[in-house]
Amino acid sequence: MTVDRHVLVTGATGFLGSHLVRELLARGYRVRGTVRSTARTAAYAHLIGLPGASYGLDLVEADLTEPDSFVDAMAGITDVMHAASPYILDTADPQRDLVDPAVNGTLAVLDACARAGTVRRMVLTSSVAAITDQPDSTHVLTEADWNTSSTLRRNPYYLSKAAAERAAWDFMGQAGRGFDLVSVNPFLNIGPELGPGVNTSNQILVDLTAGAYPAILALAWGFVDVRDVAVAHALAMETPDASGRYLCAGEVLTMREVIGVMREHLPLSVRLPSRPMDNAIGTAVAKAASWFQPDGAGSYLRTHLGRVPQYDTARIRSELGMTFRPVRESVADTVIDLVSRGKIAVPDDGVTRAGG
Repeated sequence: MTVDRHVLVTGATGFLGSHLVRELLARGYRVRGTVRSTARTAAYAHLIGLPGASYGLDLVEADLTEPDSFVDAMAGITDVMHAASPYILDTADPQRDLVDPAVNGTLAVLDACARAGTVRRMVLTSSVAAITDQPDSTHVLTEADWNTSSTLRRNPYYLSKAAAERAAWDFMGQAGRGFDLVSVNPFLNIGPELGPGVNTSNQILVDLTAGAYPAILALAWGFVDVRDVAVAHALAMETPDASGRYLCAGEVLTMREVIGVMREHLPLSVRLPSRPMDNAIGTAVAKAASWFQPDGAGSYLRTHLGRVPQYDTARIRSELGMTFRPVRESVADTVIDLVSRGKIAVPDDGVTRAGG
């Protein structure tokens, strides 16, 4: 396969970033990935081992807190996928730890694109967090929706994603940029990990086995497989007429449904929440208890309990030709991966389930 693209992936060692690198290499592109330090080989060993990496991948240092570090990384680059952004729910200083690096890092990458003079398109990894921070069962979300509710106290991670995407579009609104911008707005990313860690979204499944949730709560998540998100980025880059924002998600599953899928792939000795609190009384109790949680976790619960997201992904399906894996399959693949890497502890009781 002969291609003329040289693609920069920021945050290449991250959950999504690693899958972007793998997808791009599989499509025959030359890839340059940014890492915080090339001296920390353990952090990117999984990238070096990817098929095609020996001749198609190079890694360079860049950091969201050092804007000029992206200028050298952009040399000779034709397309950019900006996936680097902090993802944490609770922090003592959300302005410093979430909003500033998300916004300033995005602007630094955009500025480096403009200065390079070779970039044709940047695909920005945004999020449903830039669409809304409080699902509404009566409103179907589309790309026209913007999250205007988040603050430094209310869902600050959501604020960081909304602010970063807003800043990106404001930047592109100025004349003479010389390249175009497309954003992909995924819902909750899950799927097998390529790196050694556990992504924040996958951590939900780990937490369900570790007692972090004392009961089955009235939570519902719009899921999307990380492998599908990587494909969506590639299609957003490759499709000449791609423009604007693209909601990226598969199906919605409730916590009860997620637990049901997990139970099919875990031995009975792994404890999962079973006490039913996914009802009106349980939701009222959980919301009251949320005020005793850290700010990030507490505000998340208060804005999500008892709410089921509704969204329309017609645009990404029709314009980019995107299809999505069944979400239950993604949950199963994630559980099997977490168990195989020892991230979900499985007592040896001799009883296994399919894939367990």
